[in-house]
Amino acid sequence: MNTDTHINFFSVFIYFGIIQGLILSYYFLKNGGGKRIANVFQGLLLLTLSLGMLEECLNETGYIVQVLWLSNFSEPFNFAYAPLFYLYIKLSLNPEFKKADLLHFLAFLIWFGNMMFYFTEPNDWKYNSYIDAKHPDWPFLQIPPSHNDDPLGIRDYIDWLLPISFISYMFFSIRLLLLECKRKGIVLFQTTDNKIRSLRNITIHFIFIVTIFIVVKSTYQGDLGDQFISAYISFMILMTGFRIINSSTYFNQTASFLDIPLMKYKKSTLQEEDKYNILSKVEKEMGTNKYYLSNLASLEGLSKIIANSKHHVSQVINEKLHMNFFELLAKYRVEEAKRIILADEDRKVTIEDLADRVGYNSKSSFNTAFKKFTGMTPSEFRDHG
Repeated sequence: MNTDTHINFFSVFIYFGIIQGLILSYYFLKNGGGKRIANVFQGLLLLTLSLGMLEECLNETGYIVQVLWLSNFSEPFNFAYAPLFYLYIKLSLNPEFKKADLLHFLAFLIWFGNMMFYFTEPNDWKYNSYIDAKHPDWPFLQIPPSHNDDPLGIRDYIDWLLPISFISYMFFSIRLLLLECKRKGIVLFQTTDNKIRSLRNITIHFIFIVTIFIVVKSTYQGDLGDQFISAYISFMILMTGFRIINSSTYFNQTASFLDIPLMKYKKSTLQEEDKYNILSKVEKEMGTNKYYLSNLASLEGLSKIIANSKHHVSQVINEKLHMNFFELLAKYRVEEAKRIILADEDRKVTIEDLADRVGYNSKSSFNTAFKKFTGMTPSEFRDHG
């Protein structure tokens, strides 16, 4: 049994994509549910893709030989990727999840059940499966399977069943986007609608992934070439992480990387009635009294106004509004800025004046927050208004 291992550029790059993907999947899943149900499916898509890349990384480096019991552990996910992507698009447009949507995972469950017979084969036999996929020139071990690893007899058809699944769900996803564009009276490739534009772009990237998959599978034998698929997915995941960090309002506050919250809200004594009382006061100060217009606005200042502890106000904003104080502040400021821009038909208000009027001390911070919530800079929003 050949136990040689090697690390190359692809494996390192894919490794970083795996770590980033697992982190992002956690936060998408954490922020799912309700009107954000689409985040659950985006999180599951990122999780399954990351686990698929982990298997490829183990195969590419040869470390899979050290953990042969993990061989092909992500194989069933091949029939989950496309349904997860489709449901992400569908629920982003209409966050109404139905139990019937789970039928999209029927193929995944069938393939997973069939794979259980492979998973229970001895490790020495799985080694033969590994070298057949990645090193067909290596000598095989003379180990027969302990039982039929493909009782449904569908393994030989996987290479064309998968493209059919991918292409079908791509068609369904694009159809949903086109129908939504028709309903709104907009053009898919000319729209300024942030949601449609984002869903359109991710659909294009998924089409690229499917295209790479088809080209690789039709060019290379077995799993040779799978590193190209994983590398592209890693690139997309890393760029998503960069985009999230770049648009974060975290850097607009005074914070240190050593300021780690410990057991946040665990010992809070707030009752639900108290929380809604605080929430009502927060919304009054922000919405009616426009506290956010002050360039000195702070969580501590807001807490003093509504006569509650900073800890409790922060807890309520996080739990009930699903954002932190600075994100809430930015949201109100951006909405105010949008109202001013739309009312300023003669364009007399400069971007610097606009930033100052809504409470920002710098144009760059204002631009960053505005783009995070609208997908456009204030100037672009004005041009499209």
